[in-house]
Amino acid sequence: MHRVVLPETGSFAAWRDAARPLAAHGVPAGDVEWVVGEAAAPSLFAPEPLPAGEGRALTVPKGFVELAERVILHRDPAAPGLLYEALLRLQSRRGLLADAGDPLVRRLGMLDKAVRRDIHKMRAFVRFRELPADGPRRRFAAWFEPEHRIVEANAGFFCRRFADMDWAIHTPDLSAIWQDGALSFAPGAPRPDLPDDAAEALWATYFANIFNPARIKLGSMRQHMPLKYWKNMPETGQIPAMLAAAEGRVRAMQAAQATAAPARAAAITQRTRAAMPQPPARIETLADARAACAACTRCDLCHAATQSVFGEGPEDAALMLVGEQPGDQEDLAGRPFVGPAGQVLDRAMAAAGVEREGAWLTNAVKHFKFVPRGKRRLHQRPNAGEVQACRWWLGLERQHVAPRLTVALGATAALALTGRGDAMTRRRGSVEATPDGPVLLTWHPSLILRRPDAAEAEAAMAELTADLARARELLAERASGSGSP
Repeated sequence: MHRVVLPETGSFAAWRDAARPLAAHGVPAGDVEWVVGEAAAPSLFAPEPLPAGEGRALTVPKGFVELAERVILHRDPAAPGLLYEALLRLQSRRGLLADAGDPLVRRLGMLDKAVRRDIHKMRAFVRFRELPADGPRRRFAAWFEPEHRIVEANAGFFCRRFADMDWAIHTPDLSAIWQDGALSFAPGAPRPDLPDDAAEALWATYFANIFNPARIKLGSMRQHMPLKYWKNMPETGQIPAMLAAAEGRVRAMQAAQATAAPARAAAITQRTRAAMPQPPARIETLADARAACAACTRCDLCHAATQSVFGEGPEDAALMLVGEQPGDQEDLAGRPFVGPAGQVLDRAMAAAGVEREGAWLTNAVKHFKFVPRGKRRLHQRPNAGEVQACRWWLGLERQHVAPRLTVALGATAALALTGRGDAMTRRRGSVEATPDGPVLLTWHPSLILRRPDAAEAEAAMAELTADLARARELLAERASGSGSP
């Protein structure tokens, strides 16, 4: 019989160092006794030494190592032996851990779940109290009673979270101490007499004010905050009084609800609605489509943007250019391609011999999608759902303008016009057939603005210009009857 004693700290490394030679020499799980802690009762018989020599090579999936690192922390004395049994079985059945119906796998999963839950509870329910400090760093201490031996595994989280202060977390089994940027461990001790913390009153006040008496679910509360932790948390002292006053507070909230609107409110609402632009009942012209687009709510982008930005240009334009979406300046002006990307497009069109005044310019998405950053609004690419919602308006533009050739500027426009989201690097410069006519694909001018390397930006500008020149040539061929795009 082999007997392996694992220490309270470093238990996984010790288990691994013992399990490797045992499994390599095929020692059955029933011939190994695993115990944790220095105070383990001595064996009646002298234990056999670990096998010598290399033995057979062992292989395990990465997931088993991660599982073992957690399961070994469980207080169930059978945990090390269960892990060793799994190690043996993995040598002949590598996919063992994927079998949720296997009793051993199921039990290891339950132990793992309990340890992970305990780790989470420690991170959520540790409450530090400030101690007097002699140096520049503030000092704190806390008392916690974990269900499993998780202090060592959890210490790194607190080191990262509270790196700028000295602290100690005491538990019955082990104490984690962080001092001057160095982590150490000490034996467990009885609960220390920690002083009151001035911040606790403020925290308790905050906790009481966020309590919603209309949404009390005691079962859920106790599930997420078990009663065993309450005695060490300052805010839980407020809970009995808050529960007792809950019914009265709910009645007060009901009494404070809004009353019925006065009679004059209906007239005000009617006048407000009448003052708002109303979409036409039927869309028969581009002017109707523009008016309807101004009131578009087909996706959520309408709520943040200043206005919709419809296309502009000759209603019988032979060439239509479609971009991605309005930018910040387009959103404010209500016109497409008037910002930095529009200036790049103007230069490329001039170099290619394409007149802006003769083309219909629009975007696949009609509202500006952005992320606020202070006073700035940073462009955010529309998703597939938003592009799909706006295809209605783009379809109306193509129907009424009926261009002989459409140019897709960038991937979003290509998706809206062709229904394909393939990479533009392989498609740029090509002409693709669609039910509404041919589409030539090229770069969006904003790509040139985003190129950090001047040479790359110049190359992209040359490709955009060449594609626009090709569009002009294709239209000329179509007009002369010598070919068709």
